[in-house]
Amino acid sequence: MTVTDLVPYDDALAAYDPVMGLEVHVELGTKTKMFCGCSTELGADANSQTCPTCLGLPGSLPVVNAVGVESAVKIGLALHCEIAEWCRFARKNYFYPDMPKNFQTSQYDEPIAFDGYLDVQLEDGEVFRVEIERAHMEEDTGKSTHVGGATGRIHGASHSLLDYNRAGIPLIEIVTKPIEGAGERAPEVAKAYVAELRELIKALGVSEARMEMGQMRCDVNLSLRPKGRQEFGTRSETKNVNSLRSVERAARFEIQRHAAVLSSGGTIVQETRHFHEEDGSTTAGRIKDNAEDYRYFPEPDLVPVAPPREWVEELRSTLPELPRVRRNRLREEWGVSEHDMQSILNAGAIGPIVATIEAGADAAAARKWWMGELARNANETGRPLEGLPITPAQVARVAELVKGGDLNDKLARQVIEGVLAGEGDPDTVVEKRGLKVVSDEGALTTAVEEAIAGNPAIADKIRGGKVAAAGALVGAVMKATRGQADAARVKELILAQLGVEG
Repeated sequence: MTVTDLVPYDDALAAYDPVMGLEVHVELGTKTKMFCGCSTELGADANSQTCPTCLGLPGSLPVVNAVGVESAVKIGLALHCEIAEWCRFARKNYFYPDMPKNFQTSQYDEPIAFDGYLDVQLEDGEVFRVEIERAHMEEDTGKSTHVGGATGRIHGASHSLLDYNRAGIPLIEIVTKPIEGAGERAPEVAKAYVAELRELIKALGVSEARMEMGQMRCDVNLSLRPKGRQEFGTRSETKNVNSLRSVERAARFEIQRHAAVLSSGGTIVQETRHFHEEDGSTTAGRIKDNAEDYRYFPEPDLVPVAPPREWVEELRSTLPELPRVRRNRLREEWGVSEHDMQSILNAGAIGPIVATIEAGADAAAARKWWMGELARNANETGRPLEGLPITPAQVARVAELVKGGDLNDKLARQVIEGVLAGEGDPDTVVEKRGLKVVSDEGALTTAVEEAIAGNPAIADKIRGGKVAAAGALVGAVMKATRGQADAARVKELILAQLGVEG
């Protein structure tokens, strides 16, 4: 089915109610894998970070990563979940080349955390509660690279390469309960939920949660039911969606696709789907297995996990301020509207702004530069704000130079441009490019006198009371000084020269 075959979104929502389920996998930032001592560091040569345990060789025995368990408990607590007093691992059996053991060590009917919720705020300020079914521990699979095809997928490839370095890296899978009642805002809710969850994970310090690097990815389950019906429809599962925008687009596309199939009398197939960034569409993957197809059974080589209650409460006491609470506090401290705070969140600017304030800038200046010049650069280069080659301390220094009168806004933008280009820190760029504001009163006075002499008609208007006309003379002085004058001081000098009060 192509994009042109879809039912219009509004027509789909007029006839059907969407029901979603979101499964988010988070790679934990542990130094070693979930059940062995192999390194999790990125960038190593293929298959160099493996051992008999993560390769599933006969005679090897797994040992649970204690930090992985601790991270799972922290995530569960932050999601207002119940923490199991006793739980155990299970083997999820299925064959796929990137899973060397032919089973995944996971948790089935006894997860470490369950029955929680996460409140998410939509763009208009509405708060939507997403109920959490469970958060459980498991291990990641290896990485397949399909070579020779046009799409990078297995279909059409001539051969595949397997890298097992990622096999065994600790994962937490967070599964929502069915999300109902979102209506036309279902895609927005999906995006907001994943965004809020990402912020929470980062705040806990258990993962960098970089979706573009696969450290956090979302499976979007979606079904439609006719208006007025209670039973759920057949669901599809769009796998491994790795950006917030793509989560929203995948949900929206599937709503329109399901509606097109159902309205034409067709039947939805329970299957996995692949998401395509280029046009926001999905295509069929494989028929989706049910739980019984995986032949789950308790993992015989691992003892149950029984987190002591005292330890759980100790971890609870160490939880940081949760992102939504923190945002509300910062919004009040910064004196910004909910809409502006949402824009800051969407831009990924909260962390950089906070760090810039901590480096000495005032809140208004920090917001101005990160949400202005730096956000523009990030959009143009396709990089996240935190990925720009400029530090919060450097931004704070630029703000300090502006506040002290050494730079005006125009010059400050050039300094930032230089820092981003790798020309050095702000002071170095100022020195190399000669960007300091002209503060020599004699030089400014001369430039003002020349501007007045060169524009007698404008000078007469100002003398006649049209003070606003001074802007033209200010512009002339700024041009003469290559933008390196303080515009406010220039205006003061112009009015003084012409004997007019400001």
